[in-house]
This record gives sequence, structure tokens and C-alpha cells, in this order.
Amino acid sequence: MSGPTPTSVATQQAEVLSHSALNAEYRHLVLRAGAPASGALPGQFFQLLCPAPPGEAPFLRRPMSLYGADPVSETVEFLYKVTGAGTRGLATLAPGDTLDIMGPLGRGFALDPAWRGVVAIGRGAGLATLAPIAKAARAAGIGVTAVLSARRPELVVSEDLFRDGGARVITVTDQEGTSGPAHVERLLRGLIAEGGVDAFLTCGSARLLRVQQRLGREFGIPGQVALEQQMACGLGMCFCCVRDFNEGGEIVHKRVCWDGPVFDMLEAVA
Repeated sequence: MSGPTPTSVATQQAEVLSHSALNAEYRHLVLRAGAPASGALPGQFFQLLCPAPPGEAPFLRRPMSLYGADPVSETVEFLYKVTGAGTRGLATLAPGDTLDIMGPLGRGFALDPAWRGVVAIGRGAGLATLAPIAKAARAAGIGVTAVLSARRPELVVSEDLFRDGGARVITVTDQEGTSGPAHVERLLRGLIAEGGVDAFLTCGSARLLRVQQRLGREFGIPGQVALEQQMACGLGMCFCCVRDFNEGGEIVHKRVCWDGPVFDMLEAVA
């Protein structure tokens, strides 16, 4: 798979416009940032220099997938959970503060204008990574069915963004007993039977990735997966984020930050 050519990369001081809790787990950060940041593509990511929380000193930048970008308003958006020193520092930011950001980085999703409809399938933080697809697909005239998975209904994110983009939204959760691979496979087989599923776009669940790989091979449906991986530099120099891929039966090694983070779904080793 050949994704969009990466855009220019820059480091800049972005101003915090808003920062709020989206639900019990996720926080929504909106920054004012000029080009090239505000021109970031779906699936790309940034390296954020998180402020140090009291008593801690994060050493490396924190990789963060793009939740939204708008070159007109010159904004970029991120959705994150507080999980470590970096995101604890990020959570201290208030409107008017500045944040050192580097990006956009990596290769994003490649939307084929010949597609009539795609299925976007995400879980957990992967829902944030998939969110920009809603706007990009609408601009390209591609219909979207979004299958959004989470532990509980109140933790489903990006639902409004997909609906506002004209997508059909299906939510599945652990609490309701609907998020298991067998049930999701039945849903996907139903969508395929209806017609118009030209590709799968996914992030956030190895179990659901394997379901899509199986269906992709059975029905000849291509797909792309945005992989989540620990990163250090984000520029391909440290080789911290290498993963295995199956290319024509041969296992090869690729850097998630440099060669991805979006890859051919059928080549990913889940």
C-alpha cells in the first residue's frame, strides 16, 4: 500500500484553545497551529513535548495520533487518556498555554476516489485515529459505515463526528455483549451482503483486525490499518517501533513511524 506522500514536518509552539474532559477517560485538546500542522492528513501523528507534571520529568516526546485538523481555522486536535508521566503533564495545560508540537509525521490513510463505500472499524483510542476519515471521505464522495467499539457505551468516542459526516454508525460494547469478534464478523458479513463495501479502514484492536483480514481474503476486499506502537523519535532513526509484516509470504521488518503508521491490512501480522 502506498499512502499519501508525507507533508512537510515542522516544530512549532501551538496555543491551547480549549482543553476539556470528553468522558470519564478521554480528554480533548484543541490547539491553534499554522501550516504544516493544520494540514495534517487522517492517520498521521505528532510528537508532543509534554510539560513535566509535579515531581516528574518526561524525557521523550509523546506520539499522538491526529483527531482533527483544519487549515482554515488553523487548528489541530488530539484525544488522549492520562496513562503516564507525559499525559499527566499534558493534562495540566489550560487555554492560553503553549505546547511544543512536531509534525505531521508518517503516512496516513489513502482514500481511493473510485470507492463507493468503506467500513471504518475502531476500538478504544483507535476511534480517535479514525475520526478524521469522516470528513475526508465526505469530501471525496465516499460513503462510510463506522463500527465503533468500546468497553461501555459512554466510552464510545467520535460517534458525533462520523454522524455529522453523514456516516452510518454502529456501536458495539463489552457491557452490552456486542463487541466480540464473532458478533462483529456477523455484522460485517451483513454489510458485505448489502454491497458497497470497497475497503476496510481500522485501528485499535488486533482481534478485529484478524476478522477483517479473514473477510478481506475471502471477499477480495482491500484494507488499511493504523498501527499503535511505542515510539521514541518518530522520525525513523531509532528503530524503536519496528514490527513484522508479511509481504508475499516473506516476513519483513518495517518502522511504524516511518513506513506507516498506516499499512496494508493484509500485510500486518496481528
